[in-house]
Amino acid sequence: MILIIDDSADSIRLLSSMLKDQGQILFATSGETGIRLAQQQQPTLILLDVEMSGMNGYEVCAALKNDPATQDCAVIIVTANTGMEYEIKALEAGAVDFITKPFNPPVVRARVQTHLRLQRQTTLMRQLANRDGLTGLYNRRYFDEALSLEFERHRRQRLPLAVALIDVDHFKAYNDHYGHPQGDVCLQSVAKAINTVSRRPGELVARYGGEEFAIILPHTDALGAEKYGGWLCDLVRELRIDHQYSATAPMVTISVGIASLAPPVQGSMQQLIEATDKALYQAKTDGRDRATVYQWP
Repeated sequence: MILIIDDSADSIRLLSSMLKDQGQILFATSGETGIRLAQQQQPTLILLDVEMSGMNGYEVCAALKNDPATQDCAVIIVTANTGMEYEIKALEAGAVDFITKPFNPPVVRARVQTHLRLQRQTTLMRQLANRDGLTGLYNRRYFDEALSLEFERHRRQRLPLAVALIDVDHFKAYNDHYGHPQGDVCLQSVAKAINTVSRRPGELVARYGGEEFAIILPHTDALGAEKYGGWLCDLVRELRIDHQYSATAPMVTISVGIASLAPPVQGSMQQLIEATDKALYQAKTDGRDRATVYQWP
């Protein structure tokens, strides 16, 4: 997806014609509108004119690069100005390249194709870096980053946010008796089941470490969290993964700890994680194969 931000209808028409076979084309005729559209659509590449009324291109580029929602979008500055000082200013604002007017169509297409290809490669590398190698779920690092963003979003909107921590019951005994290769298969099966049913917008499932998984549950209060936790326990039980060495059941089961809060009315992100961990500990203490929701004092 390519976003063109330019207050000249002629420039938008020219660029759109040159790039129509490179992907979906969006456009905005002001910096403010362009920023909003970029936040909503998160295009792969943005062609940004410098000489606009209101916010100029350098200001728009800096704003895009300072926003976590748009900072990974590649920006090419478009301007009628030539000279090294203008190119340096564009790069200092966060742009990846510089195109001058009047347009040279082969040059425009070549530069756009190059940066689209680089963005695809960068996106693939970023996705691989954010994934757990065994289960394909997001990893702990990405979970922490995503939770930080979700916590701030829910703080602004004053909506409840829940986190679930999941532990596969008696997994050491499973590994010891069935072997580590089979243990890996077990974790993959549990991960796939949890991930398949966690598809609401904003929900994110991660491997938290070892046999632990974590889930971000947007817009979820304590009552909804309790129902969700019980549902996860039922889901894993229904996989019918044989576990004759479990002290809880003859099949693989999980313990789930969940905490929900509505920032900023309650606590911090760290307190949310600590509360979830306490709930998981309580679920294990109470016999495992169950979900426990933390009760705030």
